[in-house]
Order: sequence, then structure tokens, then C-alpha cells
Amino acid sequence: MATQIDRFTSVIQANGTDHGDSEGADLSVPSPEQIRRAWDSVRDTLKSRRGEHGHWEGKLSTSALSTATAVMALEQVRRHIPGVQPGDGIVLPPNPSGPSQFRWQHLIDGGLKWLAEHQNEDGGWGDTVKSVSNISTTMLAYASFLAARKDNEEYSGTLRSAGNYINTSGGVDAVIARYGKDKTFSVPILAHCALAGIVSWDKVTSLPFELSCIPARFYAAVQLPVVSYALPALIAIGQVKHHFKRSRNYLLAQLRDVCIDPSLRVLERIQPSFGGFLEATPLTSFVVMSLAAKELADHPVAIRGTQFIVASVLPDGSWPIDTNLATWVTTLSVNALAGDFSSEEKIQIRDWLLGQQYLQVHPFTNAAPGGWAWTDLPGGVPDADDTPGAMLALLNLADGKIDKATGTALTKGANWLRQLQNRDGGWPTFCRGWGTLPFDRSSCDITAHCLRALFLCNQHIPLGKGAELAIKRGLRFLEKQQTSDGSWLPLWFGNQHAPDDINPVYGTSKVLAAYRDLGQIDSSIAQAGCRWLKNVQNPDGGWGGTSRSPSSVEETSLAVEILRSDVNSQDAVNAGLQWIVDQVERGKIAEAAPIGFYFAKLWYFEELYPLIFAANALRPYSTPKFQE
Repeated sequence: MATQIDRFTSVIQANGTDHGDSEGADLSVPSPEQIRRAWDSVRDTLKSRRGEHGHWEGKLSTSALSTATAVMALEQVRRHIPGVQPGDGIVLPPNPSGPSQFRWQHLIDGGLKWLAEHQNEDGGWGDTVKSVSNISTTMLAYASFLAARKDNEEYSGTLRSAGNYINTSGGVDAVIARYGKDKTFSVPILAHCALAGIVSWDKVTSLPFELSCIPARFYAAVQLPVVSYALPALIAIGQVKHHFKRSRNYLLAQLRDVCIDPSLRVLERIQPSFGGFLEATPLTSFVVMSLAAKELADHPVAIRGTQFIVASVLPDGSWPIDTNLATWVTTLSVNALAGDFSSEEKIQIRDWLLGQQYLQVHPFTNAAPGGWAWTDLPGGVPDADDTPGAMLALLNLADGKIDKATGTALTKGANWLRQLQNRDGGWPTFCRGWGTLPFDRSSCDITAHCLRALFLCNQHIPLGKGAELAIKRGLRFLEKQQTSDGSWLPLWFGNQHAPDDINPVYGTSKVLAAYRDLGQIDSSIAQAGCRWLKNVQNPDGGWGGTSRSPSSVEETSLAVEILRSDVNSQDAVNAGLQWIVDQVERGKIAEAAPIGFYFAKLWYFEELYPLIFAANALRPYSTPKFQE
């Protein structure tokens, strides 16, 4: 690293001469003083966001999609709760002056009001307030208005505009086309709409909820039409479809009748203690609305799910896509700030991270012990992105001095990752070998993250030949996945301005980080990726998701962070640094972009991302060596 910093110092401290590495970019070079001030500002702001318990929690964007599904779930509970039951937490006691009042009617009303106020000009809704409209979220919102306010003219204009958007965007066929073979989200969307009466149940694909009754170890073999994390939707949506539209196959219909109660017991067993499946409002809402619609609003799963929905509402009447990403943003923050903590802070964060490691088989995905999830809440599930993030954070906090507890955790994490590796050499998100659906197949960004963690961990705690073989197989996977233009495509992050919403700037940067850490940034494969990154740099010096996408703090920082390791890319780095410094000086460095995917292309943004990514880009230039 010192060599790379020395190389960059000689370039940036020269005289600001433009070298023409990025066509059209402003290649003025920020001074060391400017960079130091920018770093101080970003670092101090990011550190100030730590909570009183010593870790970061962040703040996820509010979501029209979550709000629409929460409203529909509460409306179905309102319709189907079996009478007034004082003290059960669902309804209020009878009103002496009139009929009983649904306890959470104000949440339904507030959600609809928020949706109406945040409808896009084209009549549709995007997943976040910064997102362009999409057919899925628009149909969900439209259906929720119709279900909750059929006889009310208050939102007639809202509904008219939304209806026009749906008609011009392709309606049901467009929803199905958006997700292809993956039924994880298209079927719940259409079931949601069927509950509002705007889609026929014939259009809702039957989900084989009866398969949840077989032992979990056989799930991969039976090739479920949903990804591993969506088992609750498989059960609940499958049952509500069976309730309203039974199979014409008599034997299959009878089998499903027999499997209703056993599959509900599975659903109850895998429900987290706080009631929220994956801590996600949409998934939990789909479960609640389905159970309520089939007269099971008083089922324990529906009651706990309703309580989770009620507890998750934001002060403005909307719902976020998930409760929080506390573990994820904490590890990202630690890795961005590196060793910039006091001894007491390091111990506090280390102990908290050690406490988040799963030490027992997970009841939901049956994941083995040793992994980390994205949140410290009970709805989290260990995965192959948060686990390497936690391992890298523990290494950074240890600063080369691995204590026994940290060493044990790192070894368990490394073994967990090795067991999860797919036969193709790559890593999936949750479960090994489930099939071809996106979140269960190997992906480039997650594979690169795993490689970095295994390689760097192996430098401090020898992991044996098995880890070395896993790394070699992972590198071969990445080599095969590189596109003809030199880029790599990610799974978990997108760009709404790029073709097919794909974000190759994110994917390429994350893969190149693995080549950098493994000492292979000068390889022909990595150099092709660096050239691609430079070729898609915007004229303003920043980066978006691909060429011609508006520059964002997140994507520019990612590109700068990786290209600084390449001696042939310093002009591009200079321009990118100037763009980042400009955002700091203009007070815009914390403006988050909707680049995150949260399962099945559900967009979100996180308020800490721009600060974290900018810190990663600026940190190496804050060292005393750089200032000399």
C-alpha cells in the first residue's frame, strides 16, 4: 500500500498537469490540504453516526413498496379479524357510542396519504422517493388504494393517474416479465392485487407450499420456484391461492388440504421472535395479508407479523424496506475508517461484532454456525456478503494482534464460507446449490468479498490447503464471469439509469478489490477491468453505474478506491478525487443514491453509504506520508 501511496503522491503533488487519461474529464488535482479537509469532514461525520452502544445502525430509505404492502396487510386484518377481542392487541374494545374501531385504521389512512403525496408525475411509484416509477410498486400501491378506499373519492385523481401508468406499462404481463422464472416476488405482487380484485386468481401462479413439509435438506433437490429466503411467502401465498382457487387436479388439491396445518407449523417455527421475516416489511406483509384473507388473522404468525408491521411504521406514515442494516453498515464503517479508533472503541466494536456471529444452526435457512447477518435483530439470516464484511472488520480492529476470541470467530467464519462455496467456484448469498434463481446462484460481488476475507484471514491465521483451494476456485469463477468489455456484473447493487438496472461500476470495483488484495491488480484480467472503469468515467470526473449514468458519491468513491491501486489510472483518480472533494465542499457528500437492491430488485438507499464509500476513497490520502 505504501508503494501505491508514494506513486500517487508524486503525481498529485506535481503541478496539477492534465494527462488526458479520461477523455472530457476535468483533471484538475485537489491539493493535499483540500483532501485532508474533505477526509476530516467525512471521517468526523461518519464517526458521529455511531450509536450509544458503539455500533452504527444507519437509516434506510422510506419505501412506497413497503408502505403499499403494509397498508394491504392491515386492511386484510381489519376485514377478517374474528370479532372484537379486548386485550388481544388487534382491536380496541367496543365503542359505547358506535361500532368497534379498528385499532390501526390511522396507519392505513396515514400510509395512503403518504403514497398519494409521493406519487411520481407519470402516475407511478418507484421503490424509494428517489426512484423512477416501476410497474411492480405501482400495481401494489394502486391495489392498496382500491382495497382500503373503494367508496372514497378522495384519491380519485391518484387512482386515475396510476391506472393510466399501469395500462401504458403493460400491467400483469409486465410484472411477470420483470422477474422471469423467479416467482419469489411476481407471485406475491399478483396475489396482493388479486386481494384487491384487480387481478384474477387465475393469473396467480400456484406455489407448492406442500413442499415446505419435507425435510429442509431436500429443498435444493426439489428446485422450489422461489429463492431460499422466501419460504414464508411460498407457504402463505401458496395457501391463499389454494384457498381462493383450488387446483383442478383432485389428488393435488387433497394433498394441499392435508399440508395446510403442517406447513403453518413450519411457518410458525421459522418466524423470528419480533414477528418480522428477514426484518422486512414486504415479506412480512405478504404473509400477514395472505393468512388474514383466508380467515387466519388470529393465527399466532399473523398476530406477531401484524405487531411487527405496526412497530415498523415511520413517523411520516410510511414504512422502510427493512428495519436496519446495523451489522452491515458497522462492518463497512469499520473497514472504511480502518484503524481510526481508540483502543477502547476497538474493543467495544469488536465485542459487539463477535456477539453477532451465529453460533447455532439457523432455524430459517438451516445455515451452519459461523456466519453473520446484515442486522443484529432476530429476523436476520447469515449470508456470504455480511460474513466476509465482519471478518475484514475484525481484522482491521485487531491491527495484526489477533486475540483468542477473534481468532476463533475468524476461523469459524472462514469455515462457514468454505462450506457455502458452490461447485462452480463462486459464492451464493444464502444457501449452497439451490439452483439458478438470482439470490441462490453464485455472484461476482459476493465471491470477490469472500475471496478478500479468506485471503487476508489466511495471512494471520493459517487456514490450510482447503482455503487456498477455495480461493483458486473463486478466482477461476471470476475470470469466467468477466464480460467481453472487461467489466463484472453484481447482484446486490444496481443503477436505475443503466440498461436493465445493472451496475457494472459497482461489480467491477468490488471484483478488482479482490485482485488488489490478492496482489494481482497488474494481471491482464484486472487491467482489463481498470480500463473499463476509466472508459466509463463521466466528463465531470465522477462515475455512475455505467457510461452516461449521473455521477454519484457511492459509485465515484468505489472507482477511486480501486483505481488508486493501479499506476496507470492516476489521471482518472485525480479527476474522481476532485469530484469527491467538490461534493464535500458543496455540502453534498451525504446525498445518497438509490443504488441498493434488497431482494428481487427492490430498490433502497442508505444514508450512511455515501459517507462510508467516500471515507474509503479519501482515507489513504490522509496519512502523514501523503502530507509530507
